[in-house]
Amino acid sequence: MFLAICRIGACFMTMPGFSSSRISPQIRMLLCVAVSMALLPVLWDTIYPKVSGASQGTVVGLIFTEVVIGSMYGLIARFYTLGFQFTGALIGASIGLSAPGGADVIEDVQENQISNFITLGGLLVLFIFDFHHIVLKALVDSYTATPVGALISGQKMLITLTDTLRASFSIMLRLASPFVIYGLMFNVAVGLINKLAPQIPVFFISTPFILAGGIFMLYLSVAALIRQFVDGFGPVFIGF
Repeated sequence: MFLAICRIGACFMTMPGFSSSRISPQIRMLLCVAVSMALLPVLWDTIYPKVSGASQGTVVGLIFTEVVIGSMYGLIARFYTLGFQFTGALIGASIGLSAPGGADVIEDVQENQISNFITLGGLLVLFIFDFHHIVLKALVDSYTATPVGALISGQKMLITLTDTLRASFSIMLRLASPFVIYGLMFNVAVGLINKLAPQIPVFFISTPFILAGGIFMLYLSVAALIRQFVDGFGPVFIGF
């Protein structure tokens, strides 16, 4: 059972939502144990023969590899949600929302309001659509793809994580591109006006308009933004 907790628990400790610093470590640990006990009957025939009669050194090696494998599955999902956080930061910068960041609702860091809003919304919708079931199914299938005691390739794991980052940020840049184009066009127009009338404080006059226009764009597109974020999770996670 401890080996099952190592792989499943490592995944839960890095997976978005469950790994949040807002959740008590005791609750996370109890959740890992509960899920491991629920899956143990399915995994018993896969795990028990590998540890039955194994030496202490072998067991330590198995614990290390199980933690690494579980962490990789959790990081794949976490990288994708971090990309959405990057999208929120990019949108905020593009529409002129340069106010000091407040406390993040998920992690114990400073984050701007738009990034907080869409990241929390996207994560909640992921839970509504049972993304954690996809991760758990992938974990169970991983005992077939990478059985207990199998040699793990650090190179393949790094390639998997870098490919996940590439695919995630490609999707997130496409989601933020309308706001980036809007910000560029607005600032170019403001720059031309400033050249024609340098005595007018164009920056102070234009800031409320770019912010109001950006918030209105976000109001119109936030549903599609979150929907495309959720639709992209399955192909990115299952693809790796």
